[in-house]
Amino acid sequence: MPDPRTPDAPVTETPAAAAIPAVDPRLLVREQGFKGYAEEFKRKIRSGEIGSLPVVVGLIVIGVVFQALTGNFITSYNLDQITLYAVGPGIMAVGIVFVLLLGEIDLAVGSVAGLAGSVWGVLGTDMPDGLAILLGILSGTLIGAFHGIVFAKIGVPAFVVTLAGFLGWAGLQTWVMGERSTISTPIGSFVNDLTKYYFSDVAAAYGLAAVVIAAFYLAQFRDARRRKAAGLPHRPQSEIILRTAILAVLVLVAAYGFNQEQGLPLSLVIFLVILLVADFVLRRTTYGRQVFAVGGGIEAARRAGINVSWIRISVFMVSGTMGAIGGLFLASATGGADRSLGGGNQLMMCIAAAVIGGTSLFGGRGKVWSALLGILVIQSIVQGLNQMNLSSNAIQYMITGAVLLIAVIIDSVSRKTQKTAGRA
Repeated sequence: MPDPRTPDAPVTETPAAAAIPAVDPRLLVREQGFKGYAEEFKRKIRSGEIGSLPVVVGLIVIGVVFQALTGNFITSYNLDQITLYAVGPGIMAVGIVFVLLLGEIDLAVGSVAGLAGSVWGVLGTDMPDGLAILLGILSGTLIGAFHGIVFAKIGVPAFVVTLAGFLGWAGLQTWVMGERSTISTPIGSFVNDLTKYYFSDVAAAYGLAAVVIAAFYLAQFRDARRRKAAGLPHRPQSEIILRTAILAVLVLVAAYGFNQEQGLPLSLVIFLVILLVADFVLRRTTYGRQVFAVGGGIEAARRAGINVSWIRISVFMVSGTMGAIGGLFLASATGGADRSLGGGNQLMMCIAAAVIGGTSLFGGRGKVWSALLGILVIQSIVQGLNQMNLSSNAIQYMITGAVLLIAVIIDSVSRKTQKTAGRA
């Protein structure tokens, strides 16, 4: 018998197994039609990936309930009023989102808003309005830097630092105002126009709606093409068109509503610009990814070479700056700066807006659009209660507190579910 070890011996080769490419199961979802989407939705619910679903459902429920109770809640007038009083706290909530992404809190944002408004009001009597506005905003930035340095460099918990700031900056606000109880907003000044100016031409609202729709479609299309080229899960063209169509209905209805009143508010345009810039910074820049990384795990971020101290300081600077800008909007909406500006329920509203909108209190998860969704929920409740002649602070506090508690419970349950599913 021939020796199988010799070169002349026949060698039996096992046919190579055909290579089976690994396919992400999420790539198959869209190919299965409605059934695929239903299964994907169930998977996300089971794994705690609910996103902004609760707050969207909440907005729908609020609209339906108040419309049923009042008969005239869903009107162009209410849309205008909700926008008027939502922008200031909403901008402040954008800064809170940055802080919450680190798992920290800023309790001084209301006092910072009041102080910035007072700085602008006092300085605006002796210098150009633009310079007074700049110095008012800069005061918020510097206060935020101070909070961040004490927190990041000295190691004092953010809760304690900002709680001290909440008291201290309110006292400084009273000192800055001096003997003046109120400084009225000058007619024609830019701060006055923040909430009083409207683009009355109907083309303005519809034009902005068209820009939003086109930008949304292009962003979705570009993202899908980029992910498809990388072999990652992506949305097909049909889904992008459907999502764009839903958005188009919402923004066109809103544009129609604004045009039934005074037109497109300047305040809304500025708010949307701030949201877009903040969203770009968080999702599309290295700095934004570092913020999420620090919020997800400080030690891991430090080992990755991230300057954790700078990230911590900078997010409080963002919060202080947004608080100061929000304070100018509050001054505009209330007719001027006074000793109580930024007090009352402003702190509660902006923190609640960020959390209700979907930003986690535990850090590492959230979007700046949470500020928009959350403040819409809160201000819709306030407006609905006002229409029912139930505008007392006691009732508003109780209802808003209940909504906030529900949001935190949903966040906590979602995180536990994600850990169980191995996705946290």
